[in-house]
Amino acid sequence: MLNIDWTATWLQNLRDTGQTVQQSVSEGASVCQALNAASTAGCTGIRFVPQSALPPGMAYEQFIFERGIVPTRDNLHDFFNGLCWMRFPQTKQRLNQLQAAEIAAAGVTPLRGPVRDALTLFDENAALLSAPQPLWDALLARDWPLLFVGLRPLWREARLVLFGHALLEKLVYPRKPITAHVYRAQTAMNSIAELDAWAALSLSASTLAGKPFTPLPVLGVPGWWPDNEDFSFYDDRSVFRPPR
Repeated sequence: MLNIDWTATWLQNLRDTGQTVQQSVSEGASVCQALNAASTAGCTGIRFVPQSALPPGMAYEQFIFERGIVPTRDNLHDFFNGLCWMRFPQTKQRLNQLQAAEIAAAGVTPLRGPVRDALTLFDENAALLSAPQPLWDALLARDWPLLFVGLRPLWREARLVLFGHALLEKLVYPRKPITAHVYRAQTAMNSIAELDAWAALSLSASTLAGKPFTPLPVLGVPGWWPDNEDFSFYDDRSVFRPPR
């Protein structure tokens, strides 16, 4: 397993379990074995199995829905996917239920359709943001100087939690262009369990079909990356793009 910097701000909610799983893998366990050994999400009925358990031709999401087991490869992508299952079990199950419902209605086709596309985007790249209204307005307007410089002190009242496992995988090698698809959290975020329960209840096919996301270059968040203390960091218009 790669050398993950567990001191990174965006990993604080996964740190303890993630380090335990990583240590098991470094001692020779497969990713699925390490996840099962560390799992504290037994109430979900989910466990992890090798990717070879997925029958040829069967949709990954349908397999999880029907059998309550997650095919898992020995790579960083599935390592973070497993951690997210353990930390956000209700939200992950809700996404899987919605995927299975879409598959049952339309079958598995080359084109996933808007709902399955949005479900996949959420699963892979979402972040949950609770923030004062002025920050949210600036984010929606893509007014980056206002969001990150003018309103910088307000970020002390905000909380951003990364959910997407592909997003977490990309941040093992942090780069300025890495961008999350932000979903607004209408909850105080007093705990990850509370956030998980709220997100699971908030997600529906109709909500996701409306594309309720807005892009956020996550390394621009104050306190998340030392380079953004120099405000010229935000002058890069290839990353901090103005509205169309």
